[in-house]
Amino acid sequence: MNKVSIITVNYNQTQVTDDLLNSIIKYNTYKETEIIVVDNGSDINSIPYWEEKYSNFIFIRSERNLGFAGGNNLGILSATGDFLFLVNNDTIFTANLIETLVQTLFINTEVGIISPKLLYFDQPNVLQYVGYTEMNYYTARNSCIGQYEIDNGQYDSFIGKTAFAHGAAMMVTRAFINKVGLMANIFFLYYEELDWCDRAKRAGFEIWINTNASIYHKESISVGKKSALKEYFMNRNRILFIRRNASFVPKMFFFFYFIIFVTPRNMLSYLKENNFSYSKQLIRAIYWNFTNSVKSNFLGYRP
Repeated sequence: MNKVSIITVNYNQTQVTDDLLNSIIKYNTYKETEIIVVDNGSDINSIPYWEEKYSNFIFIRSERNLGFAGGNNLGILSATGDFLFLVNNDTIFTANLIETLVQTLFINTEVGIISPKLLYFDQPNVLQYVGYTEMNYYTARNSCIGQYEIDNGQYDSFIGKTAFAHGAAMMVTRAFINKVGLMANIFFLYYEELDWCDRAKRAGFEIWINTNASIYHKESISVGKKSALKEYFMNRNRILFIRRNASFVPKMFFFFYFIIFVTPRNMLSYLKENNFSYSKQLIRAIYWNFTNSVKSNFLGYRP
């Protein structure tokens, strides 16, 4: 039996992480698993509490917040599984989740990353994700398939290719990690899984989804539906993603498109909403890309 490492990252959300861990205990029946929790520089270190409550789990403490990619990378470096299942701490497991994904990866060795179907936790009959469309590298836009649709079984039993995995729940193979390397922690928050998927495809791996496996997601607990922090990283990393992954012509078109069309449009929107601080965050995001390299500096990262 292949071993699976379940990795999650906590940042100031002890109870949310508790809910996930309890759901793993309740629903996971796959025997060869190790559970790794990375505390990502939380204000209060909950690891002593967790170690007493979950004696068979592995806990890792980072004294500073390394971001989504950096926190997961710490877990990956400690993992011993043949397959690694990276899940947001604001997800809830369902029955046969691990078994279903492992079986797909075991049979289809060309797959490097696979995601399950995602449903909204507060509206469990509403879909969040059943795949992504291809990226338009001229505009850095794509679509999440199925999002906000009522789950009437219209996507049931789909097992196959998708353009991108979903960062809230994605299982990767050890072969993929060994060839492609860790996530690029330079993103810190947002777009890192899209970058990882693009690197996977360039290395010859496929990205799949199996809708026979499902997980519930408490969307946007960490940052909020809309915030200055989210606005900064979404803009900064949208540009960074194109810098790292687009070819020359789409890249040049995107820069023109973002400066001439996106920036004025967003600025006008911020003014109408009286979100003046967001204007500053957008300028910061653009400036950052003019003054920083696209390279990641995390130990073990392969460009």
